[in-house]
Amino acid sequence: MMPAASLEAAEAEARAVTPRGVEAPREPATPAPAQPSPPAALERLAAATVALPTLDAQAYEPCVVELLFGLLCDVAQRRQPLVARALRGEPLPPDVPRAVWRRALQAQGIWFQLLSVAEQSTAMRRRREIEIESGYARLSASFARVVADAAAAGVSAEEVREVLRHLKIRPVITAHPTEAKRVTVLEIHRRIYRKLMDLESPRWTPRERRALVAQLGNEIELLWMSGELRREKPTVAQEVAWGLHFFGETLFEAVPTLFERLEDALHQFYPGEPFEIPRFFQFGSWIGGDRDGNPFVNNDVTRATLYENRLACLKRYRQRLVDLAQTLSITAEALPVPDAFASELARALAQSGDGAAIAARNPGEVFRQYLTCMLRKLDATLADAQRRGTLTPVPGGYASADELAAELRAMEQALLACGSDALAAAYVRPLRREVETFRFSTVQLDLRENTTVTNKTLLALWRARARPGSEPPDPQSEGWKSWLLAELTRPLGQDRRHGHETNADTLPEVEAETLQIFSMVRTMREQVDRNAFGAFILSMTHHATDVLGVYLLAKEAGLFSDAGGVESCTLPIVPLLETIDDLRRAPDILRELLAVPMVKRSIRAQGGVLEIMIGYSDSNKDGGFFASNWELSKAQTKIARVGRELGITISFFHGRGGSVSRGGVPAGRAIAALPAGSVNGRFRVTEQGEVVSHKYANRGTAQYHVELLASSVLEHTFKSDREDELLPRGDFDDAMEALAGASRAAYVKLVERPELIAYFQAASPLEELSMLNMGSRPARRFGARSLHDLRAIPWVFAWSQNRHALTGWYGVGSALSAFLAVRQARGLDLLRRMFNESRLFRLIVDEVEKTLAQVDLDIARGYASLVPDAQVRETIFAQIDAEYRLTVETVLKVSGGATLAERFPQFRERLARRLPAINQVSRQQIELLRRYRAADADQERRGYLVPLLLSINCIASGFGATG
Repeated sequence: MMPAASLEAAEAEARAVTPRGVEAPREPATPAPAQPSPPAALERLAAATVALPTLDAQAYEPCVVELLFGLLCDVAQRRQPLVARALRGEPLPPDVPRAVWRRALQAQGIWFQLLSVAEQSTAMRRRREIEIESGYARLSASFARVVADAAAAGVSAEEVREVLRHLKIRPVITAHPTEAKRVTVLEIHRRIYRKLMDLESPRWTPRERRALVAQLGNEIELLWMSGELRREKPTVAQEVAWGLHFFGETLFEAVPTLFERLEDALHQFYPGEPFEIPRFFQFGSWIGGDRDGNPFVNNDVTRATLYENRLACLKRYRQRLVDLAQTLSITAEALPVPDAFASELARALAQSGDGAAIAARNPGEVFRQYLTCMLRKLDATLADAQRRGTLTPVPGGYASADELAAELRAMEQALLACGSDALAAAYVRPLRREVETFRFSTVQLDLRENTTVTNKTLLALWRARARPGSEPPDPQSEGWKSWLLAELTRPLGQDRRHGHETNADTLPEVEAETLQIFSMVRTMREQVDRNAFGAFILSMTHHATDVLGVYLLAKEAGLFSDAGGVESCTLPIVPLLETIDDLRRAPDILRELLAVPMVKRSIRAQGGVLEIMIGYSDSNKDGGFFASNWELSKAQTKIARVGRELGITISFFHGRGGSVSRGGVPAGRAIAALPAGSVNGRFRVTEQGEVVSHKYANRGTAQYHVELLASSVLEHTFKSDREDELLPRGDFDDAMEALAGASRAAYVKLVERPELIAYFQAASPLEELSMLNMGSRPARRFGARSLHDLRAIPWVFAWSQNRHALTGWYGVGSALSAFLAVRQARGLDLLRRMFNESRLFRLIVDEVEKTLAQVDLDIARGYASLVPDAQVRETIFAQIDAEYRLTVETVLKVSGGATLAERFPQFRERLARRLPAINQVSRQQIELLRRYRAADADQERRGYLVPLLLSINCIASGFGATG
């Protein structure tokens, strides 16, 4: 296999190579310079938008789709007419140049992206229609509906206040490599979305409408001319910038609005009741802190990430203060200010060192004077942040975000005291809530590492202190546990207190770096923000000793509350349970951990809540879709029960991905299907790759998704002990256990076949995915070539590319068939009752059915033809073919449907728009893979590389997900 060549080199050499049998060996003609759209075409497209403002969402979507398609075809016709023919579904001549095929793939990918933008626009329009016709409380994802239902169900105001006191929701943006689109492309998408919103207005004249359509065409032309593929693998710094992009565009604004909407709903349905809205919604991040298998994330990178996160919010606050100073032109003559604020202003002017000049510049305008003082302090804070903690701090800045928030609150209280409640709520309170939410760190950065690495560091620490020649105990032995407990209870000596550097000096380089992670936490909390870090996530936690070992590393670095390092740890340590076996061991792991007094003291000191992360990706790779979902549900129930027994509140962190196979199901339904008592107002979830851009790229969709997440958590908390659908059912649980066991057995029977890895590598673009340059980290954790070490993302991504998609359905048919064979008619009756009454079972069946609709066995057979060993090819494919047909038959029997996904008309309509083109690209990808792999010379192979990667991008865009 050729090493991943740079795309730039591949493009440079591509002209010299022509795929045999695909296109003629000739150079493409230089395209003519772009000409403006013909006036007639522009008039026609502009005229097509006239009815947009009056159409309902059902009629609106096809009109917008037609408009965007017309504009894309117009660009293609001017730039490369043969590509326009391909877009319209016309066959291309057999001798077209290779460059045309490349452009056709790119154009098809652009069309899939435009379809997604159109569908987001339609969804937003549909939500507005519901609100206009029936009121805000009729929107399923709104606080208004959830609070109205709670009030109607008799939930008292005091019960609501109790829930609010514990409410804590934190989506966590990760750098998992599942985003195939560049930030440049995302920005164009957002501008197209906004242009579509503009076109919905009826106020435009024909001339103005033509101009808007022309601008929309310009954006599509920019998409045409923007490279879809990254030239090089992104750096972690670029991933950090990608993540912060969404805060600047939508999220800084979305969260304060979220608080306001909850406040409004509570006042509407609990009139006269006082409520304090806590800072319940924050964002976390793994970007720059996730080292698990990523050699490019080190302590220097994490420090740089924290500084960038700090700068992002400080720059935002500065602009907001400038805007506020321009707005609040209130004079003391028009609005006499309270004595308390007058004193606060006098203090601020005196501390500024230039009080007289500030007062003279804005005579009588007390709020502008106060804001000028605040701006000076913030500028000093910004200057200090830009120095990245390397020099003496700039004097006169804010000591913390709390100080800035307090000054904003003083201004807000002054306006309220003067009777200007509306001004306080409209202008000052949103900024105060921004500061309280995003603080001086924008996000809470989690650190993540694998047990393999932390245990190696502990072994090195043991050897550094042991007698020469002695060997450490096995990390799974009682001797190892005894050593850990002894070290955790032994007070630190003077030379080891406060993370003294000699702790790391005695260790090898890699192990020293791991230990210094914890020292960095201590120093960066002081330099950035006390809440700059979220938690330390321990991947692949198998035993309680794995977690105790991390506590010991934190102790060695001085991250305990006392100098001796025996009281409590100040950094939450979160075990990540990923495999099915680990999920099953969870109650025992938890009991063993909580038997250690230091652990219980640490949890109490951190707020009395122990966070447990559960992994959807590896559990799926481990046991298949059905078994994974059931084991995750069971684990949450059992862990929460152990927590109640031992007097510790458990909070779950859900490690979901973008695809269905990795937990990427509709957020509202996913939360509603969680076990009773497993949420209790606390919820963390990962947001990865294309999920982030889909949810947060546009203001309207971002606002919708944060409210959907928060209202779903609130609803589950209100209804957890009241709804029959969430209460345990013995007959349902027994059936789920039987189905999960049979499903896992069928899945394991396939994936543990020795020849499956050879089939998978040949019958999918698994190895070629690494050249797509989506993320900074490798596809395998430790460079191994086994299925075990392959990350879940490429596992899912490759199966979706080759149209098998088996990670979202395989084993379900065997399970349902075996269940029905034993229980006959009674079994079918039970399954149908579960389908109607069990949220978890219904969610599983629905998502399996939608995944099956995306499978194409004819195309999958084409990918299988790439497997050189005929026996392996035929045996494996026959097994997949048989399971697919059995799954379709049994799922439809349970759901009562005649065809796949018939109860999801919007899903079917959107899939139908895409499938013909996806199928065409899939067939082209099969041929490209065949020729790429068969080519002898590197130069010839590079000629296939760019179109092959474009085909991967195109299929990912078509389905709207990668891994």
